[in-house]
Amino acid sequence: MSFFDALKADELASTVQYMDPVSFEAGALILAEGEPGNECYLIDDGRVRLEVHSNELDSDAVLDHLEPGQVLGEFCLFDRGVRSASAYADTAVTTRRLTRASFDTLCDEKPRLGMTLLTHMAGDFTHKLRQMNLKLKHFIFRGKTPAWLNDMVARARTAQVEFADWPEDQVDAIIKDIAEAVLARTEELAAAAVKETGLGVFEHKVQKITLACQLTRDDLVGRTAHGVLDPATQHLVTEIACPVGVVLGLIPLTNPVPTMVFKSLICLKSRNALIVSCHRNALGVGNQVGELIQGVLAGYGANPDLVQWVKERGSRATTAALMAHPGVAMILATGGPSMVKAAYSSGTPAIGVGAGNAPVWVCPDADPAAVARMVIASKSFDNGVICGSDNNLLVDAAVRRAFVEQLEANGAAVLTGYEIDRFTESVFDETDHLRRELIGQSAVEILRQAGLSRGEDVKLIIVPVENDKVDGLWGLEKLAPIISLFTTSGVEDALALCRRILTNMGSGHTAIIHTNDRELALRFAHEMRASRVLQNCGGATGCIGIGNGLRHSWTLGCGSWGGTSTTDNVGYQNLLNIKRLAVGT
Repeated sequence: MSFFDALKADELASTVQYMDPVSFEAGALILAEGEPGNECYLIDDGRVRLEVHSNELDSDAVLDHLEPGQVLGEFCLFDRGVRSASAYADTAVTTRRLTRASFDTLCDEKPRLGMTLLTHMAGDFTHKLRQMNLKLKHFIFRGKTPAWLNDMVARARTAQVEFADWPEDQVDAIIKDIAEAVLARTEELAAAAVKETGLGVFEHKVQKITLACQLTRDDLVGRTAHGVLDPATQHLVTEIACPVGVVLGLIPLTNPVPTMVFKSLICLKSRNALIVSCHRNALGVGNQVGELIQGVLAGYGANPDLVQWVKERGSRATTAALMAHPGVAMILATGGPSMVKAAYSSGTPAIGVGAGNAPVWVCPDADPAAVARMVIASKSFDNGVICGSDNNLLVDAAVRRAFVEQLEANGAAVLTGYEIDRFTESVFDETDHLRRELIGQSAVEILRQAGLSRGEDVKLIIVPVENDKVDGLWGLEKLAPIISLFTTSGVEDALALCRRILTNMGSGHTAIIHTNDRELALRFAHEMRASRVLQNCGGATGCIGIGNGLRHSWTLGCGSWGGTSTTDNVGYQNLLNIKRLAVGT
């Protein structure tokens, strides 16, 4: 019940004089974490979302939602501290703002009403505390799994058992038709992804969806993923492939459509069922993709429950319950480190990914013009949100000048002098990470946010820094069209700097070298703690197997270096139990 509902007409008239009516559009920031709190808001209408700051796009940072009748921000009136979380208008919101000074005046002039308001705020505070205790209890003592979730897993298991022995040609036909169904809606899905997530470039989303459909389809069709794998080569030992069962697929905010398509196709190829959990800011486009896939399944007489998804805004509790559900056989976790850690801690077998932060060594024998074009095309692709994209340039002093000239000639802005200091102060937060609202934005927009301008055609921002900055913010992952540039002198210096970068962040993911010296490339590969070492490739496309011989994948393992279970570009092969029939000798 609202505080105002308990007041008589004359009391209401007296009380509202101390408050200001304030409205917020959906998405607006109402309170910012870390700022001093001098007022609170009594919510009349709409819903407010409370979030804590997080540098991980795919981690759920939502603490709670407040509804009409509740109070926002009263903690700071009580303890005079700073805001412990940010508050956003989840819908359009109307409120009454009460400042600390107005509250003090109300208590002095109308003490009974002041006490009534204080009692209401204390009651709301107590309600929040009780809710927090219930959530904490759920994580300490695992609560009862919701009935709808049990039903979803049960239906997935039933569908998987029915599908387990489908012949290869029928499965391939389904895969081809799903790819075609998504391809026919590529532009619509790309536009929806950009609008809903606020990340990336429409044209590049189109390319990613197209590549995910075509390359995954081509990689799967015609392969054997069930029963005896290769009778011609198996004599004493015969390998027999079986599905693992129900797979939980966690989908990242950066690549929702390609990743959901990819995981659906490899699960179907391996005769597994898939339950998808999208990031809350990609639910809409996830629903569209899911409906397309289920439509194709139904057309072939397959059970549509083979591919299901969480259709409404989920929570950490929902995801945790799915991860630990006894009916889920495996987790495919693509997303931030916290999500992957939760997957590995769930007790369910999991395949996860790790953070990227690829060092890019430009050797003395590299072609400056060719490498400059490749780096710009790679790191500006979809505004730099692919985790395996180029993040740190290490350029040998012998080719640095020519390389920088080629970067500028091909659309990069190479910052100098005061620009570097101003840019650094503007785009990083207090934790030395790129400000979250700049992730996946264009180079032009990021420069504008920093108060700099290099024209409207800038594709990539290059920030030359001293080598001693490699252990700080400039040596970390930057999911935007921003790349640091370090200068190296000789092989040993470059190798040592590359190793330091991967130690800071990105261990196990991707490292890149531009050289025509095969022996040097082999030494680089030997010394880098990276699952994918690319020679003369751009990171954004090279890491997922485009333009080289790697398996095409949108789930990239990082091995024990990155705290994951495999170094593979994950595919359907990772979703099979392989039996081995061994003949006695």
